[in-house]
Amino acid sequence: MRRPTIILQILLLLCSIPVLSQDFYDINTINTIDITFTSSNWDQLLDDLVTEGLENRLMGTAVVNGVTFDSVGVRYKGNSTYSSTRTKNPFNIKLDYIIDNQEYGEYGTMKLANVYNDPSFVRETLSYEIARRYMPAPKANYIKVSVNGTYMGLYTSVQDVDKYFAKTHFYSKNNPFFKGDLAGGTAAMEVVDIWDYLGTDTLSYMDYYELESDEGWYELIGFLDTLNNYNSEVEEVLNVDRHIWMLAFDNLLVNLDSPINFGHNYYLYQDDNNRFNPIVWDFNESFGVFSRLLIDPMPMTTTDLQQLDPFLNESSSTYPIISKILSNDEYKKIYIAHMKTIIDDWFIDGTYETRANEIQAIIDTEVYNDPNKFYTYANFVSNVTSTVNAGGFPPQELVGITQLMDSRASYINSLPDFITTAPVITEVDAVSSGGSVTITALVTNETEVYVGYRSSEVDVFTKVAMYDDGVHNDGATDDNVYGVSIPFSSTSMQYYIYSLNSDAAALSPERAEYEFHTFTSAGDLVINEFMAKNETTVFDQNGEYDDWIELYNNTASDINLSGYYLSDNSDLPTKWAFPDTTITAGGYFIIWADEDELQGGLHANFKLSASGESILLVNSEQKTVDEVLFGAQTVDYTTGRGPNGTGDFILMEPTFNAENLYVNSINDQTENLIDNCTLAQNYPNPFNPVTTIKFSIQKADKVNLSVYNSCGQMVEKLIDSNLSQGNHSVKFNASGVNSGIYYYRLEAGNTSLTKKMLLIK
Repeated sequence: MRRPTIILQILLLLCSIPVLSQDFYDINTINTIDITFTSSNWDQLLDDLVTEGLENRLMGTAVVNGVTFDSVGVRYKGNSTYSSTRTKNPFNIKLDYIIDNQEYGEYGTMKLANVYNDPSFVRETLSYEIARRYMPAPKANYIKVSVNGTYMGLYTSVQDVDKYFAKTHFYSKNNPFFKGDLAGGTAAMEVVDIWDYLGTDTLSYMDYYELESDEGWYELIGFLDTLNNYNSEVEEVLNVDRHIWMLAFDNLLVNLDSPINFGHNYYLYQDDNNRFNPIVWDFNESFGVFSRLLIDPMPMTTTDLQQLDPFLNESSSTYPIISKILSNDEYKKIYIAHMKTIIDDWFIDGTYETRANEIQAIIDTEVYNDPNKFYTYANFVSNVTSTVNAGGFPPQELVGITQLMDSRASYINSLPDFITTAPVITEVDAVSSGGSVTITALVTNETEVYVGYRSSEVDVFTKVAMYDDGVHNDGATDDNVYGVSIPFSSTSMQYYIYSLNSDAAALSPERAEYEFHTFTSAGDLVINEFMAKNETTVFDQNGEYDDWIELYNNTASDINLSGYYLSDNSDLPTKWAFPDTTITAGGYFIIWADEDELQGGLHANFKLSASGESILLVNSEQKTVDEVLFGAQTVDYTTGRGPNGTGDFILMEPTFNAENLYVNSINDQTENLIDNCTLAQNYPNPFNPVTTIKFSIQKADKVNLSVYNSCGQMVEKLIDSNLSQGNHSVKFNASGVNSGIYYYRLEAGNTSLTKKMLLIK
């Protein structure tokens, strides 16, 4: 364990610097960009590029938050949001247009929206924030834009869906990649069959999809052929659960400028398992602003929007994107369960309204001072709750967000399909024995119970049936205890439970497959911690801030590393061989990943990618004994096991060549675990902005549960009352605090337990 003085130094350091301030898309940060063109008629030149239909850009200089970028490429973007008669038009800015790898952090392209159809200024940012709870979705915040010294106003700034995004979420970046867009001629004016199979000629698809990768047309055609003509095999070519989340999200939020209505505003990326993954895009007209169905030119009334059919187009032959999925009874039940989860998370208790008001508070002054906003400041204040008349002919009324969603949530929850009795899944557990993992769960109101499991996030979940054998993993018996034993040789398993009856479905965790339970069985020698973005944390013997990997020996004996290998490429597992050296019992071992084997010490022949990749530890039999697959990393933070040597990988403050600082009290006390407090965990972790803390107490007792920041200051007291014996949970809403590391401390009788969680906005 690190000495108390070291822990105190870390906490003081965290108090003195803005945590995760490097993230360009932190919602609490309003960025600035000043663009300078050499031509005074820059607006006309950008208009001309739009008129000519060119993807060319006007070169200029951009100063982003005080950092200068030369030779950037700028063009206008958008359809209805762009007009040659407007002063405030949306921008697409490529920092790396001429200069390769010229980026702000990890971001080379900036997409700035002019908030044309949103008096509230929060539809886009709030929608993305909600979406990120259930699926990969871009980050979004705000930016102040000036051009040639003239202030244009406040824009929303949305992360580009590019190779960095793909690498972060899908662990690859060069696979087939498409943007769904009605791109050709009359296509945008006609009713099209969205996700229809149009034959083998690639030209037939070019009006409806834009290729973002070097190739991929034949993969796209194969996917559409399977979806439409061999639907029983659709899970081979489509991430169906990810797709169901998108359909439920778009419908619930009445986001009709999307593929559930128009065949655009989404991306498709094929992962390494040959499955296409839909990615949401462009929420500037969500929450009912886009109020017209493709088959009806007249805008819908507020009541129409509130009571939009949650199964819109489920039987329509022109919408294979929906009908080919919801025609499957199991998928439809999961769709209902997913929509109910979003409603419960955001709309039942008003979390979304609270969050909308918090985001408005961040930008209030800037909206007031925006010289080119399309609505008044009074409209900005009122549109969260009330309709704003946008004028025009016929007059366009922009419905208030809560005016729409409070009624919509109540309406959906009153429908027969949403008031059925669903299965109930509790007491989920997993243990390993003799090369297998036994998973159990208590399930009631069930007909069928299944578990989906995989080794890592790069894999597809394998689904198998569970059986009512009545035996818990601890040997206790009970009715309705389902279990299954799965042969499994890896040290880690990700899994979720789902159950069906004749009327409904349920999942555990509720946000599966995007969230999942994790089982870890620590090996003798493990990858314990690594840093892929080291700028100021620790340097090697040459004074260089390089990537590093830490191993840990979980045994009471020394382990000789001769014959072991490290690699960042599963196709080349023996990429770097260890010399004849030993890691001591219970000891730590550092390898610098800097492609510089000529330096003294241990320096591997590869570097770590800050945008995400894998690390493999391979033994002398060339078997992988440990592997970690990671996404985008944060500057001067590490990813490490918590608890040390055995736990799951989480983002954490560095503990170089020492025990991972995972469980410690705010006041530098060690945790005191006795029988009355057996469980404390939170899902999701990292989270934004809400996480659920779950715990169990063995007898009725006075319970105190509080959240602290990294300086030891109490942020919120969640529970201070007598509780009954059993399982409990409480939500922590961190909407009003900044990104960073937080601790929750549970006290039950004489028991105290403190754990860490990470808020990323």
